[in-house]
Amino acid sequence: MPNPWEEITLSDYENHMSLDSVRQLQTLSAIMKEQFAAYPVDTATVLGVAGGNGLEHIDTGKFRRVYGIDINADYLRAVSQRYTQLSGVLECLHLDLVNEAEKLPQAQLLIADLLIEYIGYEAFQKAVLQTAPRYVSCVIQINTDEEQWVSESPYLHAFDRLDEVHHQMEEKSLTAAMNEIGYSLILQETCPLPKGKALVRVDFIRNRLSLKTSKS
Repeated sequence: MPNPWEEITLSDYENHMSLDSVRQLQTLSAIMKEQFAAYPVDTATVLGVAGGNGLEHIDTGKFRRVYGIDINADYLRAVSQRYTQLSGVLECLHLDLVNEAEKLPQAQLLIADLLIEYIGYEAFQKAVLQTAPRYVSCVIQINTDEEQWVSESPYLHAFDRLDEVHHQMEEKSLTAAMNEIGYSLILQETCPLPKGKALVRVDFIRNRLSLKTSKS
């Protein structure tokens, strides 16, 4: 059976995320602008790039290579069509992060926004170790209503199968998982959303003495 994310159309995903009652697409774009600008790097990897929301903030004068990773090939085709101005900098890679993390290229900055929820902490640790970034910047969703973690919308049923792969996120648990593989928390910010939800950005830096290549 395919991963649920391979069955969700980009139009359903983006239309849901941009609703005034959800406002995640707009909020994530603003966060990604800060993520791309925050650190002295010239390579980056975006895990779960979807349709490329936020890639408009890539400074081609700063970045020589940005990798966009997703499990949905249709999403990646849309990214390539939408961001022709990033030709020569942006490279899209069709990968299943749970089963193909070893194929990830290395990059100095790893961005994972609303991605860890769908692969879990252990798979994310493997992705980080393979990418070997100096900086990791993540966004996770915090919910006050555990029964309804996807906001009500006309597109709600497009996400019915996500329960199969969804993991509830906590800042402390993510920080602990990152500490295990040699990364320390350097930033935590909360962006409130409608209906009691919030996006939490947590950034990490690789410890100077940590050169781990696999989880011990």
